[in-house]
This record gives sequence, structure tokens and C-alpha cells, in this order.
Amino acid sequence: MAHGALHRLRQDLFVDAFAFRPMPPLEDAKVSRWVPWLPERIRYWARWLPHFIVVGFAALVFLATFAMSYGYGPLRGVLVAGYCLLVAVPPALTLFRPVGAYWISLFAVVVGWFATSAFSPYGSPFGEAAFPTHLAVMTLVVLRTRPRLAMEMWLVTFGVTTVLSVFSGSGAGDVPPVAFFSGLVLIAAAAVRAWREERRQVVETQTATAEERSRRTLLEERATIARELHDVVAHHMSVIAIQAEAAPYRVENTPPELATSFATIRENAVAALTELRRILGVVRSEDPDAFAESTPEAPQPTLASIDSLLDSVRSTGLNVEAVITGSPRPLPQGVELSAYRIVQEALSNALRHSPGADARVEISYVLGGIGLRIVNGTPSRLAKPSPGAGHGVLGMRERVQMLGGEMTADHTEDGGFEVAAFIPVSNAAGETTPKGSGA
Repeated sequence: MAHGALHRLRQDLFVDAFAFRPMPPLEDAKVSRWVPWLPERIRYWARWLPHFIVVGFAALVFLATFAMSYGYGPLRGVLVAGYCLLVAVPPALTLFRPVGAYWISLFAVVVGWFATSAFSPYGSPFGEAAFPTHLAVMTLVVLRTRPRLAMEMWLVTFGVTTVLSVFSGSGAGDVPPVAFFSGLVLIAAAAVRAWREERRQVVETQTATAEERSRRTLLEERATIARELHDVVAHHMSVIAIQAEAAPYRVENTPPELATSFATIRENAVAALTELRRILGVVRSEDPDAFAESTPEAPQPTLASIDSLLDSVRSTGLNVEAVITGSPRPLPQGVELSAYRIVQEALSNALRHSPGADARVEISYVLGGIGLRIVNGTPSRLAKPSPGAGHGVLGMRERVQMLGGEMTADHTEDGGFEVAAFIPVSNAAGETTPKGSGA
């Protein structure tokens, strides 16, 4: 244990003692939170406020030490200025080389003791301005580095001052009370530093947790989209296989070459459907063979069933107004499914976060795509806390980006919330996709 303690002491106070460790300015967010009423230009300089305070303190130490040292006859001119600089420089140096500032400050205490001992047989290391300044330097070093340096600097400092007190002939009677008071100050500084470090780690952990939750939500939403697209693609592949199998029976005296071609198309469609179900079955379930014996599921919802969705939402107490502009036309099933899910999620968010508010759903069939706008007013009562806040917007944004569209989601001026999205659709795709086709 003693060897480990000495090793840590050496690493903290001796190895790279004068290494350059500049103190960064305050974060812009923290300054804006503390003094939001200041102009932006002044807030920029307020980031350096701790540096200005420390430098100002060093200037005050210089003036105070000069006033106290000027009374000694021989200590005049250059000697007085040099001693005052030796005492005043360490506080400012803690901004750049904190451990080196400690050693220079301790050297200033020793020099002050020699200076007072030369004129008084009862000189003490604690009788000059050097030691209070040294205590301030140790406090700044602890606040800038790590809590354990408080104990290490305390031991070294009072080991040196005890030796100086004994050699000065005044004895070590002044050491215990000064050491006790200094220990209290350093313990308080170490506690503040430990609290700040713990708070920083908590913030980092919360940030990492939020990012991990967002990534997990994004993956879950992508898995949901993959499952839904699996049903869409599987439906089309099933239609291809069935039509390829039935085509030869619709023509009398089918040429063998044509029958062979239809059989090949059907075999390829069935093979592709089998591989698709096997691969996407992993996404849908932990069991890779989840689709081996499963029955076909109900078709995915489209904009044709938007009225049923609105009726269901109205039954929960949300007053919803629906407006459809443009000429409704068949759209690719993936687009219709995503549009339906966006409307569904936006209305769910309105129910969850804006209870008692009115909502409006606008669906615009325009040239080149479809536009969606879901907006709700201000809530009439407080919303209950929801653990999934914010994830619905992430899922809607993922759906829109998957289809190459754009989306915005933000609060309105009157306190409501608006979701606006545009999903591009090529005219050819919209015209050639038969709505309601079945196998």
C-alpha cells in the first residue's frame, strides 16, 4: 500500500509536473443558461469569466504582497517586485500548468520563510501572504485536476512547513491548527470536484443512453418497415406465381415453348418468394423458420381505409377533421402503407401529448407525389408522462427518408404540433399499380 501511494504521489506531483493543461472556457449552453439576458457578443466573452477572476485574484495578490513586503528595509526595488511576482504568478499559472503552479507556490512559501527569518528569530511559514496564496493555489489545483491531489498536496505542504517551523525555532505549534483549517478547505474543494466529475459522468451516461435508445428505436422501426414491406412484396410475388401458373390454361393449344416459359416464371417467383420469406422471417421473429407453416396474414392498410382510422380515433374523444385535395389515384402499396402509418402515428401522438385538442388531417394528391399534413391544437389539460416520447417522430422520419421524401415536425406558434411530409411518387408507378388487386 505504501509503495502504491508513493507511486501515485510521484505520478501526480512529479511526472510531467509542468505539462501544459489549459483550462477550457465555459460551454456556450451553460453561459446562455446562466445569463440569457446578456447580448450575444458579451456572452461570448463571459465564457472566459473564470479566467478573468483568477487573473484578477493574482493581481490582487501581487498588490497585497507588495504592500506587506515594502516595510522591510533591504527588500526594496527589484527584490520586492521579484518576491511579489513569485507569490502572485502561481494563481494565474493554475490556468495552464496547475501542478507546476503548486510547486512554484510552495517555493514562494519557503522563500518567504527565509526572508522573514533573516529579520526575526520567530519567523513562521504562515506569517506572510505566501501561505494564504498557496492555500488558494492548492484549492484551484484540486478543482482543476482530481480530488486525490488534495491529500497529496496537503501532506507535502505540511511536511515542508513542519520542517521549516522546527528549524526557525518557533516550534511546530502553529502547524496543527493551520493544517486542520487547510484540510477542511481542501476537502471541500475535493468534494466539489468529485461532484462535478460525477455530474459530468451522469450527463455523459444519459446522453449515451439517449443515443442508444434512439438507435434501438430506429432499428425497431426499420424492422417494422421491413416486415410490412415483406407482406407487400410477398403479395406481388404470389400474384406473379399464380398468374404464371394460370396463363397457359387461358389459351388453347398453348405452344410448348410458351408453357415452358410460364412454368419457369412460376418456379422463379416461388423460389424468390421462399427466399424472401426465409430472410425476412429472421427480422420478423427470432425463429428463422417462422414462415414455414404460417398462414397468410391480413393485407396491410392503405389510404383507402383512412376513414376507418379516423372513426377509431374519434371514438377515443379526439375531434379530427379530414381534408383531401387533388384527385385520389392508386399509389404504390409501400407509399400508401407509409402514408397511412404516418397519419396513424401523428394522431396517436396528438392523443398522447395533446389531450383535448382538435386535430386536422390534410392529404394532398399532387403531381409527383403525395403530401401529408397533420396538425393539432393546444391541449385542454395536462398530458400524462409517456416513456416513448419522441420515438414516433423518429419512426415517421425514417419511413419518409426510406421513400426519398422530406418531413418536418415541430411545434406551432399557438402551442400545438404539426407534422408535414411529402413522399415522391413517379406517375408511371402510380398508374401501373392496380389498387385492390388480389390473388
